[in-house]
Amino acid sequence: MTRQVGVLVSAVVAVIGSFIGSGAWVGTPIAEAANGALSASSTLVAPSGPAFSIWTVIYIGFAAYAIHQFFAGPRQEPLRVPIAVSMLLNAVWILTIQAGLLWLSVLVIAALLATLVRIFVLTQATPPENRLDAVITDGTMGLYLGWVCVATIANVTAWLVDLGITGGATVWAVGAVVVAAIVGVWLAVYSGGAAAPAIGIVWGLMWIAQGRLAGELSSAPVGWTAAAAALVVGVYTAVVRSPAPQRTMVSG
Repeated sequence: MTRQVGVLVSAVVAVIGSFIGSGAWVGTPIAEAANGALSASSTLVAPSGPAFSIWTVIYIGFAAYAIHQFFAGPRQEPLRVPIAVSMLLNAVWILTIQAGLLWLSVLVIAALLATLVRIFVLTQATPPENRLDAVITDGTMGLYLGWVCVATIANVTAWLVDLGITGGATVWAVGAVVVAAIVGVWLAVYSGGAAAPAIGIVWGLMWIAQGRLAGELSSAPVGWTAAAAALVVGVYTAVVRSPAPQRTMVSG
């Protein structure tokens, strides 16, 4: 019961952090915090503003999981602690951005990404108990992982720009987008085509493409690379997910 309560408390902390990050009650919106280092036009790999609406779905998933895991079976035993840690790291990341500590936010998001990869590996080790478990556990954590993959490259790039490292920005941005696509393909291969991580990555890449092709900070090379990367991840995941056609045996 202690771990179940810990997950619930972590979910509440994460949701409170989301309000701070949105600036709805207190705090400054993430796009405006840290001198705008993570705004939609701050770097060539910054997704457009609407991309961050994915957090609404993720936070709803947090709340659903916090309730679901009280009633779920033994599959949740190894998942509760890392999932709770991921929720707390998300809140800590928001606080580091609010404090303008970009260097620390990079360390936090790296720890968050590592935790989410661990969760992903654990969810792949045992099948969902039922459809509800698949949606709440695998769906939420997979979407979370996919989005954080994209958010990590945006965060690291923002930190480098803040340090004044801007040489070869286009080459770096294209390379970062390609890395995100490679990660998306690997996740598809490892999971046999899990949809949620792919959706998170494709969503982020599409909004990077939109920002570079139609946003304030334009870059055709980065924009079209991001669009192509999103297509590759989406199509590859769909192909891996599709059942192999069965051969018809002809006798005679």
